[in-house]
Amino acid sequence: MKILVINCGSSSLKYQLIDMKDEEVLAKGNFEKIGLEDSFLTHKVKEKKYTINKKADNHEIAIKTVLQQLTNKEYGVINNLDEISAVGHRIVQGGEFFDKSVLINDDVIKKIKLCIELAPLHNGAAIKGIEACKVAMPGKPMVATFDTAFHQTMPKENYLYPIPLRFYSEYKIRKYGAHGTSYRYVSQRINEIMDKQGKERKIVVCHLGQGASLAAIQDGKVVDTSMGLTPMGGIMMCQRVGDIDPSVITYMMEKENILPRDMVELLNKQSGLLGVTGVSSDFREIEKAASGGDEKAILAIKMYVEKVAEFIAKYMVIMQGIDVIAFTAGIGENQIGVREKICEKLKVFGVQIDKVANNCRGEETKISSENSQIEVWVVPTNEELVIARDTKKLV
Repeated sequence: MKILVINCGSSSLKYQLIDMKDEEVLAKGNFEKIGLEDSFLTHKVKEKKYTINKKADNHEIAIKTVLQQLTNKEYGVINNLDEISAVGHRIVQGGEFFDKSVLINDDVIKKIKLCIELAPLHNGAAIKGIEACKVAMPGKPMVATFDTAFHQTMPKENYLYPIPLRFYSEYKIRKYGAHGTSYRYVSQRINEIMDKQGKERKIVVCHLGQGASLAAIQDGKVVDTSMGLTPMGGIMMCQRVGDIDPSVITYMMEKENILPRDMVELLNKQSGLLGVTGVSSDFREIEKAASGGDEKAILAIKMYVEKVAEFIAKYMVIMQGIDVIAFTAGIGENQIGVREKICEKLKVFGVQIDKVANNCRGEETKISSENSQIEVWVVPTNEELVIARDTKKLV
């Protein structure tokens, strides 16, 4: 069985074709700048990379172009589209409708649309991807895997906000979290590595990427997570503000006469590390600036480390202990110095880092010392494989 996994952004389309016989990735790629004149596709087959400059006005054209690469006579990996058994879609927001992956039908699409206002950039794009696949591969079974589904085990005291309860009853305003598919993979992988059942582990996973969050996972279930109603809450991120005193927002709006939609833009795309440094939203560039003595870059990294450590400490209290801390995603897997600084902050809990072991990028590695009271791991995430496995199971 071959599964095509699709992850649609507002102007991008990432994909992987996975042979579920041995879970081998046959091909993968990323279509960027969809809707713009200079849109292009980067398609990878094993070690070879192909760049296709193709104007794609919409996701339907992008999907069609991707399928053409998969069946290309020169470097294609399948003879025809009949070899694709099903398509799995990553959906960011499923609200309270979904606590697991589901086969896509009209009712599922309707509910995904109802959640667009909670994740406008992500869910709207996902609908476009689903509709495009229906046109390109009519009748092909499709599955939706929701980032919010894994977080549906949170108890009410951890997902409700201290605002009048009618706002939850009427509008479902609550904490939903994100990156749940990544948390599923990493937490399950930790238990495989340690040869223990999930019920015996208290795990904190730090998904630190362009968007970043943490989750406390106990007995194989999420107890709490840092992101909130939208992917803007929690720790400070590369461009997103994270948690902030609400009065700061209203004060800024009054001072500069900022409209709500413009404030959302400012907090979502002009804040976080970029806002503090004024340098970049790329952590590599920020570290480079910091090493050169840039005071704003040094400050931003200190703030980032502090916020991540604060959430880990919070989860120590919530779960009454932590067995494992796992770092994943772009920053978590690759930024050696950030991992070290975060673990230094956690010395009070008996965390000890092995600096030699920590000198790794993108590798599954235990980076804590033998004397550490909490094991610390780097585990590269694999959301696409989770989606493919769910799709295979359901189809």
